[in-house]
Amino acid sequence: MGRFIDWIKRNKLSTLLILISIYLLGKTGFSPFLGYNIAIPNPKNYDSNRQIGSLPMAGGPANESSEDSNYAASQPTNRMVAKNANLSLQVKNVIETLKRIDEYTASIGGYMVDSNLSSPKEAPYGSITIRIPQEKLDEALNQFQSMAVKVVSKQVYSYDITEEYIDIETRLNTLTANQKRFKEIMDQATKPDDILKIQQQIFNLQDQIDKLYGRQKYMEQTAKTAKITVYLSTDEFALPYTGGESFRPEVIFKTAVRSLIQNLQKIAALFIWIIVYTPLILIIIITSILIRKKFFKKQ
Repeated sequence: MGRFIDWIKRNKLSTLLILISIYLLGKTGFSPFLGYNIAIPNPKNYDSNRQIGSLPMAGGPANESSEDSNYAASQPTNRMVAKNANLSLQVKNVIETLKRIDEYTASIGGYMVDSNLSSPKEAPYGSITIRIPQEKLDEALNQFQSMAVKVVSKQVYSYDITEEYIDIETRLNTLTANQKRFKEIMDQATKPDDILKIQQQIFNLQDQIDKLYGRQKYMEQTAKTAKITVYLSTDEFALPYTGGESFRPEVIFKTAVRSLIQNLQKIAALFIWIIVYTPLILIIIITSILIRKKFFKKQ
């Protein structure tokens, strides 16, 4: 700091010129930015009846400003929200409960995505993933919980897929417009090579359109249905846990005991394998010794 003050004292004229330049820049050079008015779209001007699928295509009406279209795209009225849920249930009979869940799902217009069942020595374990109408989510969760001896954990969450849906809609509009343009060009083409090249472009565009259209339909179906995954077991500690307690000593103890038993079983199995193969190993060793002795006698 002292050196800076000394420099100012030694260069008074330079310091004065710098201050004057800063003052003039502040009065003239920066004033256009300070006085610039940024136009912010008014939410009142947004058409609340506009649907997600009615976004303007590229090259649409010129009287609609880009700011308005961007605002409409980022603020859709019909939000598309996907809902999922996970349940961990302790039940008396895993197989019977899986059957009851499947039957109830079909009765409310849903369907099973996948189902798994295993019967280890410790406790039977199963899981089932279903999709049901989204408005039936709470009813279904209550129904499934009523089948349990104990609800070990419950998790319900949702995520917004509106922006991705709008992005796909925009890309579809652009690809469709490009494909239409290529078809118009192909109608005017006369050379076979040109026609083949244009056809290839049209086929490539159609392939992209089909993939995006399939993705769009999947998202529409996802927004209409809710996915529920139910984990079932007769043993509470065999189930996935999503509660607030991160430390559960009883679970850790039982898991450690099971791990110890499994390791002891592996060691016992290894000894059994060794005992079974010992005679064969001895025969191989004795045979190799006899062959070596016979070989040395000949020498």
